[in-house]
Amino acid sequence: MRTLTEHWNEIFKRTDEDKLGWYEDDFSQTVKFLHLIPELKNSKVFVSGVGTSGLIDILLESASELVLNDLSSEAIEKTKNKYSDKMHHIQWLCQDISRPLTPELNDIDVWVDRAVLHFLIDDSSIQQYFKNVNTVLKPGGYALFAEFSKNGATRCAGLDVRRYDVQDLWENLASFESIVNEEYTFINPKGDLRPYIYCLFKRVKDK
Repeated sequence: MRTLTEHWNEIFKRTDEDKLGWYEDDFSQTVKFLHLIPELKNSKVFVSGVGTSGLIDILLESASELVLNDLSSEAIEKTKNKYSDKMHHIQWLCQDISRPLTPELNDIDVWVDRAVLHFLIDDSSIQQYFKNVNTVLKPGGYALFAEFSKNGATRCAGLDVRRYDVQDLWENLASFESIVNEEYTFINPKGDLRPYIYCLFKRVKDK
C-alpha cells in the first residue's frame, strides 16, 4: 500500500497543472477573503498544501514573504522551478502538515489552507494540525480555511475526506474569533460541483 507521500508524488509527477482535478485559474473567491486582512502586504503568509497553485502569483504581489508547504516533493520541485526568480520572497517546507512544525516557525501573520485540512481523517492528525496553527500564528494573525462543506464530496483525488462547517473549525480554534464565512460552490474542470465552506478567523488571544 502506498504512503500518502507516494500517492501525492505520483499525482504531481504524472499530471500537468491544468489537468489536475482541482485546477482553477480564477482565484477571486480566495482573493475576496484575503482582502479582508489588514496589512496583508506586510504579512508573512503560510500556505499549507500549496501544490502547484497559481494562487502563489497573487500572494507574491499581495504579501511580503511566503512559507510554502506541501507533503509532495514533486509539487515543491515543480513550484520551485516556476518561481526560481522569486526565491528571496519564499521559504519552502516539504513536510506532512499533520506532523509538528519546527519551533523556529513562530512568526506567521496569515495561515492559508485551501482544501488540505479535509484530507486529514484521523483525530490525532487533525489535533496536531490545529496545534501547528496555534503554535506558528501570531496573536492578531488570521487563518483562512476553504474545505469541503457538510454537503460536499466524500472523496477527492482517490482519498476519503472529512467535511466541515464553521463550528467544526471553530471548536479547534479556541483563541480565535470568527470574522466571516461563506458557502461557495467550485466547478471543477470536469464540470462537477464541489461545495466548500470558506472561513476567516482572527487570533485574539496569546498562545
